[in-house]
Amino acid sequence: FKGHDRAAGRAQEHRATRQARNEAGKQPGGKNRLVLRQPEMACCIRWKDGSPQAWQAPLPGNQDGTGNPAGSCRRIRHTATAPSPAPIPMDLAYRLHSFLRPTPPAAGEGLRLGIWQGTGTAATPEAVAENLERLETVCGLAAAQGVQLLAFPELYLSGYIVTPELARRLAEPVDGPSLQRVAAAARRHGLAVACPYPERARVAGEERFYDAIALFGADGALLRNYRKTHLWGPDEKLCWSPGYLQPEEGEAFTVQAVNGIGVGLLNCYEAEFPELTRNLALRGAKLVLIPTAADTWAQLSNGQRTDRPYPDVSRTLIPAHAFGNDCFVAYANRCGEETVNGTVMAAYLGNSIICGPHGDVLVAARPESTLLLADCIPADYGPSHPAGTRYHEDLRPELYSWERRS
Repeated sequence: FKGHDRAAGRAQEHRATRQARNEAGKQPGGKNRLVLRQPEMACCIRWKDGSPQAWQAPLPGNQDGTGNPAGSCRRIRHTATAPSPAPIPMDLAYRLHSFLRPTPPAAGEGLRLGIWQGTGTAATPEAVAENLERLETVCGLAAAQGVQLLAFPELYLSGYIVTPELARRLAEPVDGPSLQRVAAAARRHGLAVACPYPERARVAGEERFYDAIALFGADGALLRNYRKTHLWGPDEKLCWSPGYLQPEEGEAFTVQAVNGIGVGLLNCYEAEFPELTRNLALRGAKLVLIPTAADTWAQLSNGQRTDRPYPDVSRTLIPAHAFGNDCFVAYANRCGEETVNGTVMAAYLGNSIICGPHGDVLVAARPESTLLLADCIPADYGPSHPAGTRYHEDLRPELYSWERRS
């Protein structure tokens, strides 16, 4: 490993620095845990072929390092300060896992995607404020890595576990104060943001509530407000209306350009319907982005826990849909426990993933707080089959219609 001795020396220096800081943190007024801030962080590089790791000082800008073989990835645990001017950032401990080129893709070439997987509180105004503060901090962290689109898990602002009463209390319109803060963060940091939230809207003469995703461009403009169409289980149907039942809502499935790349949105359970990803891909989506709240257990509104973990589709359906539609598919989940007023109400799988058009895994999270980063570049992939065969060109949709039978 070229430069291994120099890298080992730097590693020893970093260990000594960390030990000194830990000792300082034990003094009065200090903290008992180490926080490495961005300007002085170290990064651990591990080649996919399993060759040795080395500690290496970060390069300026968005570079991963020089001489990295194709397919290398970084895993970093650090906190960072958002660029000025910005709100004072939260102190976050997380893992940074990336599959990146030295510079972000040019407009029309691809998209540097970021996914935030974390823990949080739910179902109170204080939880919304905390989640907004975390979002603003993560936007700064992602912008420092050159991210062009940053996504958060399902119902990120309110937390996933809500009752119908709490859903109505916390829901707000897409131009409400919380979403205005999200738009401002996108504009301030110059990146697009997909923020799931509980929406309040007047549709067909009635006030309705939706499990929604607001997609803001890098200029803070609203590109899309998507309402979940396929609700999971009895609890979601108690809290939310399905989207796009009314003509005034327009089309359910649309594609928006982010950095010149077509992006389509789905929501959680909808990842499990192959027709939906295909619909978006046929409309021109090169990336299908799916916030989710797949849990290991959750307390239902009847007071009972779910009887089994939610199926982990991250290594089955997600790569299969990517392969079958020649597009990137990303799944953005929570991890750890979710609390409501101090009581644990759910725990999540922490299985966020970004898959490429050949069903390959670009990056995948462990069940811990993580910022996943991947450069999604369609030109990196040729046809999956010999002779340039492509599924979409050989479809015969006239054969695929059916009627539901009891």
